[in-house]
Amino acid sequence: MAFAPFPNDLGARVYNEICQSCWKEWLQKQNQLINHFGLDVSSPDTHDFLFDNLKIFLFNEGVNLAEIDTSKEGKIEW
Repeated sequence: MAFAPFPNDLGARVYNEICQSCWKEWLQKQNQLINHFGLDVSSPDTHDFLFDNLKIFLFNEGVNLAEIDTSKEGKIEW
């Protein structure tokens, strides 16, 4: 990674321990979570939710990664 993604201890940890391709996978998962749950990215609660899921996804620290129901994927008619 070229730089730490956040100006905090978690950002420094990601910078020091996570490869670029793993970070890219997280960004895709993060976008899924934001879109699926309709998250307001300016909300501190959303930041906490995403940081918690990041720790689970990248470091296997935490209880459960938020689940995205994909059972209806590709079946929505407009």
